[in-house]
Amino acid sequence: MKVLIADQKLVTDLLSMEDAIDVMRQALVMLAEGDAILPLRSMLVMPGGERVMGLMPSYLGGLGAVGVKVVAAFPVNFGTEYDTHQGVVLVFDTERGLLRAIVDATSITAIRTAAVSAVATDLLARPDAGDLAIIGAGTQAHTHLQAMRCVRPVRRVRVYSLPPKTAEDFAERESALHGLPVEVADTAEKAVAGADLICTTTTATEPVLEGAWVAPGAHINAIGAYTPTTRELDTAAVVRSRLYVDRREATLSEAGDFLIPRSEGAVGDDHIVGEIGDVLRGKVPARTSPDEVTLFESLGSAIEDLAAAHHVYEKAQERELGTWVEIGGRHFATA
Repeated sequence: MKVLIADQKLVTDLLSMEDAIDVMRQALVMLAEGDAILPLRSMLVMPGGERVMGLMPSYLGGLGAVGVKVVAAFPVNFGTEYDTHQGVVLVFDTERGLLRAIVDATSITAIRTAAVSAVATDLLARPDAGDLAIIGAGTQAHTHLQAMRCVRPVRRVRVYSLPPKTAEDFAERESALHGLPVEVADTAEKAVAGADLICTTTTATEPVLEGAWVAPGAHINAIGAYTPTTRELDTAAVVRSRLYVDRREATLSEAGDFLIPRSEGAVGDDHIVGEIGDVLRGKVPARTSPDEVTLFESLGSAIEDLAAAHHVYEKAQERELGTWVEIGGRHFATA
């Protein structure tokens, strides 16, 4: 049986940001409509607490696909030639459980995470939002700038990161890529001053964004924290925001940005307005006034990886691209 091996180049060739945004919209609606199975991910935390191996299974009925993402998250890679997220997405069919594709997870994670933020931004940010602040200057900063430009008329970009050289390199590279000046701020507070779009894309374990800094009417995409004990936002930022999530169950189990303020008694479970899939379906209201602050807490989910990898698999089939190898399929004794 032929199985697709999709490397980083093939993924980026076949999964444009515009396509990824559409694919994520569809996947989030499937989840909201109950056409998905999404167990909580299993996390293996290695000694020291910073290196994590995650197993993320999922099922999407509308795509006839079931699969698992195996990902190693190593923040120590930041600033090196290696991405902080390494792994693969395995795609199987739902008829016979046949393996269909082995897809690079580094590129899938980079693209689909930003694409989901774009979906949330399109729903929650003010229509005229275009003053973008990015805290962090790694892979997710790169893809989030691309994604924000797909859904809003970005007219100004500021970036803050440590060490400062990473922000300077990001600004130079992205300015040339987009033809849009990217300013380097020397503090996070200066980066977000007056911004109406804010993306936190860091590997921080303590808050990098304070609620007092956030302008009225801003929309925040919080990307980097994904464990109960780490966060990018302080309690004040969460309290003053209307909070939306990709999945409520995961937020109540894994999101330090929410769980830490809850443990302090600052918010309750009802502070979560709803899931993005339900906003897409019209079951949950989006922004209700120009001045309110909206917050999307992104943990990432396996259905997003599965939907993106399935898209790559279908496009590779249609265009006869990629590397195809014989793996498994028939009874061993009769193969």
